[in-house]
Amino acid sequence: MTIQNFGTAQPSGTTRTASDNVILPAGSGPIIGDDYLACRHDDVFWGDLPCATDTAIMSIDPGTSVTIDTLSHEGILADQGRDPRGFFGGHGVDPDMVLDEAVALCASDRTHVQGVDGPHVVTGPIEVRGAQPGDLLAMTVVETRRRVPYGVVSNRHGRGSLPGEYPIGGATYSAFVSVEGEGDEARGVLPLSSSNPQLAARFPLAPFLGIMGVATAGAVRRNSIQPGPHGGNLDLTLLTEGATLYLPVQVPGALAYVGDPHFAQGDGEVALTALEASLRATIRFDVIPASDVAARFGGLVAPVAETREFLIPTGLDPDLDVAVQNCVRSAISLLGVRYGMEPPQALAYLSAATDFNISQVVDLVKGVHARIRRSDFAQ
Repeated sequence: MTIQNFGTAQPSGTTRTASDNVILPAGSGPIIGDDYLACRHDDVFWGDLPCATDTAIMSIDPGTSVTIDTLSHEGILADQGRDPRGFFGGHGVDPDMVLDEAVALCASDRTHVQGVDGPHVVTGPIEVRGAQPGDLLAMTVVETRRRVPYGVVSNRHGRGSLPGEYPIGGATYSAFVSVEGEGDEARGVLPLSSSNPQLAARFPLAPFLGIMGVATAGAVRRNSIQPGPHGGNLDLTLLTEGATLYLPVQVPGALAYVGDPHFAQGDGEVALTALEASLRATIRFDVIPASDVAARFGGLVAPVAETREFLIPTGLDPDLDVAVQNCVRSAISLLGVRYGMEPPQALAYLSAATDFNISQVVDLVKGVHARIRRSDFAQ
């Protein structure tokens, strides 16, 4: 691959992306947000999430959009040599096509214990001025841009949906995926066999952030793997451009963060990771005051998202059956407050008209989400 770096920030609307054999280094290329947050190795969290006692690295007013650089954990972990240029070089990537942030983080003295710490690199936290417990933080995905033209899908730790069967022999298996094409035509290219890379599966991309969250109360940082009411590692594939995620604020200022960038993921994420690769994401942060929460969301106990097409309640639990039940309860509640639907009628509607999808089964706490069509309630 041949490198072509952007030297200075390009105007909003630039269409060149990393699949043109261009990477997006820190501070270069299109930055469309009101503010910008780089992914500096001495600021990021690696394997855990912000809590109440952590200090924000940026403070913004509600309604502000921030362009945020994120860094994938693939290629930097110990079982991949903690040497991203060496790891990706083994797949034919030129050294200059590896993000400097990945190299700097691996070369730093940051401690990261694989198998104990979560794998994820998290950018933040961001203080949203005025946000208080009882409010909701709305995080709207304005735009995503690929920072590199490649990614990785890994199966490791004897986990994934088939522990004990995969990875074969117990060693980490990392599948390298290149990107071809532009815009809606972009595809991930995954060889059918490591011994014959000429034959490949090609699949559409739908970039999103696997981690979007708010800080938890108290002085103990949560592991980055398990999602919860704070959001975190939801791995919710519908959080693409235009989607909004609503999270209960747990500490003053919310202390929001993002990470775990994906180019694509199938619901379930059965291998353990999906197509993990670094993104630049622009997020708008809004605060819904506590006085408006009940009327719009009822008794919110789990994250809720929405897109132009769907309302998306979620359910979380280590037991997948319980996660489904929690999602159904959340959906019934949401239909009641949004449309005045009686609970028995709501349950009947959900059974007849709504898909319940497995978000992921690999993050210790399993996730389920419902796709409630908003058009079904247009009067």
